[in-house]
Amino acid sequence: MRGSATDLTSAPGHRRARRTAGALAAAALLLPLLGAAPSDARPAEDRLQQAFASASAEYHVPQSVLLGVSYLQSRWDAHGGAPSVSGGYGPMHLTDAHTAIARTARHSDGTGDARGDTARAALHPDTKVPENSELPPRLKTLPKAAGLTGLSAERLRTDPAANVAGGAALLAAEQKELGEPLSADPAQWYGAVARFSGADDTSTAAAYANDVYEVMRTGEQRTTDAGEHVVLTAQPDLAPDTAQLEKSGLRTVSADGTECPKSVSCQWIPAPYEEFGDNDYGNHDLGDRPASQSIRYIVVHDTEGTWDGVLKLVQDPTYVSWNYTLRSTDGLIAQHVKAKDVAWHAGNWYINAKSIGLEHEGFLAAPDAWYTEAMYRASARLVRYLAAKYGIPLNRQHILGHDNVPGPTTSTIPGMHTDPGPFWDWRHYFELLGHPFRKTAGKSGGLVTIRPDYEANQPEYTGCVTKDEPCAVHGSSEVRLYSDHDERSALIKDVGLHKNADSTIDVNDVGSRASTGQQFAVAGHYRDWTAIWYLGQKAWFKNPRKHPTAVDASGYVVTPKPGLDSVAVYGRAYPEASAYPAEVPAQAVSPLPYTLPKGQKYVVGDKVPGEYYYAVTFTTDSHRVVVGKDLYYEIQFGHRVAFVRAADVQVVRSRR
Repeated sequence: MRGSATDLTSAPGHRRARRTAGALAAAALLLPLLGAAPSDARPAEDRLQQAFASASAEYHVPQSVLLGVSYLQSRWDAHGGAPSVSGGYGPMHLTDAHTAIARTARHSDGTGDARGDTARAALHPDTKVPENSELPPRLKTLPKAAGLTGLSAERLRTDPAANVAGGAALLAAEQKELGEPLSADPAQWYGAVARFSGADDTSTAAAYANDVYEVMRTGEQRTTDAGEHVVLTAQPDLAPDTAQLEKSGLRTVSADGTECPKSVSCQWIPAPYEEFGDNDYGNHDLGDRPASQSIRYIVVHDTEGTWDGVLKLVQDPTYVSWNYTLRSTDGLIAQHVKAKDVAWHAGNWYINAKSIGLEHEGFLAAPDAWYTEAMYRASARLVRYLAAKYGIPLNRQHILGHDNVPGPTTSTIPGMHTDPGPFWDWRHYFELLGHPFRKTAGKSGGLVTIRPDYEANQPEYTGCVTKDEPCAVHGSSEVRLYSDHDERSALIKDVGLHKNADSTIDVNDVGSRASTGQQFAVAGHYRDWTAIWYLGQKAWFKNPRKHPTAVDASGYVVTPKPGLDSVAVYGRAYPEASAYPAEVPAQAVSPLPYTLPKGQKYVVGDKVPGEYYYAVTFTTDSHRVVVGKDLYYEIQFGHRVAFVRAADVQVVRSRR
């Protein structure tokens, strides 16, 4: 996102608790909850499943309800006792934000101007996200669970079986408060599930409960981050009693003014368009998209701050804006800027003018501050809706992370932001989008799609808390790139980011990384290594046959036209000077410090005309969209996308 805010980091010394319940008698079921050490010969991979059975028996909550709620929160992962981005712990995401916030660190993921238009003075105010002193009930469910179960808060945070029991106790308490019986029929728990979300309005609570019941209808199974296999058997005919929501006591909030699918909960919390100071204004520009300009990109950000503070920031007229914010605990979406208007979020004015920005409650440099399934699903539904509405391709050259947005000029490259970072699960996200990354060719196809196993792929990073301190070991969407087929060789250099210095393994250093879903032309193979063309160089990544980190693909690539030794690379696709009318200052078509040498190939993402949106005044009468005759290709050039002039390159079908 923008400059700096709070980070949520894992607590040292937390380990996954392994003790769970036996299955032979009621006394054995209670032992793990009371802290005894039962003789449990059950295989480790079954213990979490048994914990759900034990909690179901103890608190009279249907096991499928517990499994469904837990899946929507954590996909049954325990995360080693580390808190989520909203301070939720364990498989049931019991929230204890006071404890989590006390363990946070501060971190910057970039210093660039969010507007990214050199025609207007850069915006560099203090970007610290305001903090909220009073926590809402949704952020302190763990203390309540402690009171209901008699288990310590520490136990509920670190012991998965205790955490499941705490979630069961909360659900049972919600059921009783609704005046409903502790029924064995999962259809009779809709109201309790809705209230468990922590939402304070009926729309968000219903969206959350509908997701839980959809999981229960379709069924799920997976192996958790602790290596435990959990199964939720499908109940295709399950029809919950949705009328229970009427007794929930939650407020009703209108979705009027929002541009969201009906399958999510969405509220209109507008970003202000106001004048201030000396002929200044903010915090976005009015436009007429898609009539005046097509919308070609969706940019995924993380907030680097918590929900309430971030909402205060977007309502500040003196700085930045984005189109939507998504909440971690329940997937609530707030819309701030209409799609027709241009928000200031990506740090590149060309991308801003052609994109919609989504901020997700989260922290780049806190690997164990995990994202909830509820937020991933709400985001995927919103992106599917926007992509269908505006004709945006669902691939990684159009669904960008902020860390994939290029610096518009050479001087801006070092300050470009790096969120959502390596711990955003792009593979799972695109599965939810209905466009999973699959093998689409044999090795003769000439391309690879980066696709590591997120959980198993755990490259080392530093700089999450202090500059040189190792980050917590965690799954990652990225593979590291080397100058040779040897992990002892130098990392790939990024001359724009570091000039003559080497790339590093700092969590914010994107100079030598390829991200899940990105496609590159193959430059060679050596045993368990694959080489690709990247930033004008041959870059190697480990790609073992038994545990591949990429799959083969085919498609179209660009390469310099015959007779050219190299071609210029650009961070924005601006028109030629002759295209500008007299009343609009011509913008420089300035190349970046990279080149695309002859013999190298880069995957084509789009073909676009040079285009510039002139909007530097509060009133819109001087606003203009300038479209040139020069055409550009968007390419996957490095970790970030880039542009080359169509006149400089030829497009060919990839082949090995």
